[in-house]
Amino acid sequence: MKKIMGLIALTLSASVLAAPKAQWVTVDNNVLAKIRPKLNKSVQTLYSAQGASVVKLSQDEIEGLSHVIHNELHRCGGFIAHESFEEAQNALSFQGDMYFAKSAIFTDYTIDQSNIVAPLVAQVEEPSIRSMIEKLSNFNTRFYKSETGIKSSEFIRDTWSELSKHRSDVKVELYKHSSWPQASIIMTIQGSEKSDEIVIVGGHADSISGMFGGNSRAPGADDNASGIATITEVIRVLMQNDFKPKRTIQFMGYAAEEVGLLGSKDIAGNYKNKSKKVIGVMQLDMTLNKGTADKDIVMMADYTNGAQNEFLGKLIDEYVKVPWGYSRCGYGCSDHASWTAAGYPASIPFESTMEDINRKIHTPQDTLQSAGGDAKHAAKFAKLATAFVVELAN
Repeated sequence: MKKIMGLIALTLSASVLAAPKAQWVTVDNNVLAKIRPKLNKSVQTLYSAQGASVVKLSQDEIEGLSHVIHNELHRCGGFIAHESFEEAQNALSFQGDMYFAKSAIFTDYTIDQSNIVAPLVAQVEEPSIRSMIEKLSNFNTRFYKSETGIKSSEFIRDTWSELSKHRSDVKVELYKHSSWPQASIIMTIQGSEKSDEIVIVGGHADSISGMFGGNSRAPGADDNASGIATITEVIRVLMQNDFKPKRTIQFMGYAAEEVGLLGSKDIAGNYKNKSKKVIGVMQLDMTLNKGTADKDIVMMADYTNGAQNEFLGKLIDEYVKVPWGYSRCGYGCSDHASWTAAGYPASIPFESTMEDINRKIHTPQDTLQSAGGDAKHAAKFAKLATAFVVELAN
């Protein structure tokens, strides 16, 4: 990777350098411009490309970013935490993995599994999605450093294990991270023919509320109990019908998304280092609240794979039959960005345009009732995700 001359001469103030557990962060330029008054005046932009910049922040500043961005900018995320300046710089390189992941075609997007998909989609049930949302929302918080954050990940693991207990070709495990206590969850359905090729559907398992998270009440019904519950419904339908894919399918619940996509970045980086063949990634982050009147599913066009987005649109028309469109999410708004940065094709079908985002998220008011009291909107995403994994994995 070509080095940018002169950057190493830039330095941060002694106060920032002395901050405990400081990390490099790539942050959306629009977000950075608006939150800069909240940051230490010595925080400098050290590199900028693809609409984002590299800065170095303390751990406390990173944990506060999500709350500030939601409350003042009314959007999700906008930043990714990194372990080094080089890693952060490479993430933004026009010649790097992210650039490749947005434009390359990774597989054949022909729709030819309707005889399998249509009956499965018809079995998606709103009550079971709603029940899972309620169970996850009952945890006081799923914050990545909290005891209930640890317990909630174990609950997801146990739920997925129970659904798949009759299958010897299915494994559910906790993915432990070295720098924080909450684990991610990975369920693997082994492919029968092309097992080295992987299709992934994921969503973040943590929640956050208040300036620094902690033990603040954070039910996170929409953000993101809804995504995990939607994934759980896909698993229920596949397991109930004993679906056995040709390619390997993995369902993931990521830890620590709210503080810089930490869990998904760890996993995606590991897959990249092992040269794993991921042919498709779907992120389900917020599926509960129908915020846009004329669209049910909104594809985020930026930092995602264009060809796969078009494929999802065709799947919606074929199997879900609801109005859909495009919006822009901004840099690092959810875990799909971790996979894009690692060079893999990722998409994020979202519950609304970013302008119509649920204003209750990251507060104690992010409840099932505040989003309408049912999971009918989320059921549309469960149908789409079911179609996605079956069409790509067979």
